[in-house]
Amino acid sequence: MGGSKTFVNMLDSVFSQPPAFDDSYYGGVIHEIREMQIADMGQYAHGNQPIQHMIYLYNYAGEPWKAQYWAREVMNRMYKPTPDGYCGDEDNGQTSAWYVFSALGFYPVCPAMDEYVLGAPLFKRATIHLENGKTFVIEAPNNSAKNIYVHNITFNGKSHDVNYIKHGDIFKGGTFKVDMRALPNKTRGTKPSAYPYSFTTDPNKF
Repeated sequence: MGGSKTFVNMLDSVFSQPPAFDDSYYGGVIHEIREMQIADMGQYAHGNQPIQHMIYLYNYAGEPWKAQYWAREVMNRMYKPTPDGYCGDEDNGQTSAWYVFSALGFYPVCPAMDEYVLGAPLFKRATIHLENGKTFVIEAPNNSAKNIYVHNITFNGKSHDVNYIKHGDIFKGGTFKVDMRALPNKTRGTKPSAYPYSFTTDPNKF
């Protein structure tokens, strides 16, 4: 798409464009369209599942703090215990699965890969009880409505500077400690060496 900055600008534009639409294919306004308008997040239509991974793509272009911001916005604004608080429909549990993963602080952007791309956890502490008997604990003691950004991360006491965590590492168990702050850390996760795997940049793809 012309480089990381151009790609980030395209991602940004999804949220900044007006929620215009063309319903001629459907012959009327379907609920995903109406929900997109009501959500007031530009062209981001969370109720239509194919877009739900989009927020995490900021991690592939050196601006992971934007993924952290928008994931929290979606969790706050589109998952409420009210009659109009749940957008879209489930489609085999996908919309709920997005919330569960995002609340833990990571998401399987490409299910065929062994990497979960990072966002930021919603809770101060969460424990995953693994089928091998081990536990994977996510700790974010400073987490709050204001402290939504990842300042740094340690995994089992060692600095974790990349924008993903591998499935195999989770299954080994341990503690994933996230230092949350009110302002984004615009140096962490910005180098290509921190990006998740992308076929686009794989030198061995052909």
